[in-house]
Amino acid sequence: MGTIPTAKPKVYYDCTDCPAFCCSVYDRVQVTPRDIRRLAKHFGVTEEVARTRYTKMWEKERVLRRKRDALFGETCQFLNPETRGCGIYHARPAVCREYPTTKRCAYYDLYKFELDQQDDPETLPFVKLTFKKWKK
Repeated sequence: MGTIPTAKPKVYYDCTDCPAFCCSVYDRVQVTPRDIRRLAKHFGVTEEVARTRYTKMWEKERVLRRKRDALFGETCQFLNPETRGCGIYHARPAVCREYPTTKRCAYYDLYKFELDQQDDPETLPFVKLTFKKWKK
């Protein structure tokens, strides 16, 4: 007997409906050497040009550069401000490709919750992540 194909788990979010929280709330989007090669190929530049133009060092990690954003103050430089979609979707870094790693997205859940609670389709909750050492 053959095996029964397993269905993909249901996903409970729609990125096209979200204002791109994941592109905006994180100050650092880590990039790997492979990500830089992908960016270089996408833009038709050398890896060195891609590294210099699209990334910067933050402490000991290489991260994507950011730009001003009317909605959140700052966001990923590749976020399209009109569509709120990724401008380099097929060349995006691995961390963006993997996010979210679950069938739910906390930002999308918050967004939908607030739309429902405020009973206003124009409502946009603002989210800013900050990290602090904490002891239990």
